[in-house]
Amino acid sequence: MKAFRTPKSPFKFNVMLCAAVLLVGMPTVHAQSFCASDGQPRPRQFIERFINADCDTCWTDPATPAAGAGVLALDWIVPGSKGDDAPLSPVASRDAQLRLQALGEAVPAASATRTRPVRGFQDSTLRVAHGLPLADYLGASIELKPIPLTARRQRWTSWLALVETLPVGTEGSPIERNLVRNLIKSNWDGDRPLSKKEQNRFFESRSMNIIPAANPNRLRVIGWVEDEKGQVMAAAQSRCAAP
Repeated sequence: MKAFRTPKSPFKFNVMLCAAVLLVGMPTVHAQSFCASDGQPRPRQFIERFINADCDTCWTDPATPAAGAGVLALDWIVPGSKGDDAPLSPVASRDAQLRLQALGEAVPAASATRTRPVRGFQDSTLRVAHGLPLADYLGASIELKPIPLTARRQRWTSWLALVETLPVGTEGSPIERNLVRNLIKSNWDGDRPLSKKEQNRFFESRSMNIIPAANPNRLRVIGWVEDEKGQVMAAAQSRCAAP
């Protein structure tokens, strides 16, 4: 998997990183300093494609479902029984196991695809954003604002995935893929009193580690919110403006 290996700098700039985390929550910052979901159409469907790292042909399977218009897709590589000897072990992630557990599903023997509608909030918008890569880190955020009336007295789960968008043909893939490289899971409680600073919103902002194999020029974030029943209520993806 040569295309998945990119040399990285060993240095970390903590002060710059803290600034980047703050920038992703500020829509007024210059466009070149961050990328966000602002202006992007709301997806209608959410697809998750899971591949067992043991499967040497699943990545190149021509029958892999592609994401059409209005569809947001994620690609998860689940660690297999062969460990480091698995064909896809260089891109396998334990976050994929966490995601399967949340869905109540077992690791597929080869591959599996889960498709769900994005139900949407009538008067609320989900926004995701990220700053520029700094050394081995990237600041990212997810925000739902304003908090919908239906969100009161419920517990919500937000997911923010750092993905590497790989074009068609990468390692023989028949489709474009959003390979999950890192993941943040947060719980939002609609019963919790909000402070004035929170301004009637659900918000999470953190730094995310960039693994050495990832190409920082292809990174972006995809976020979604689920209700207590596991229904996808909102989803969004960041896009970087053309230079």
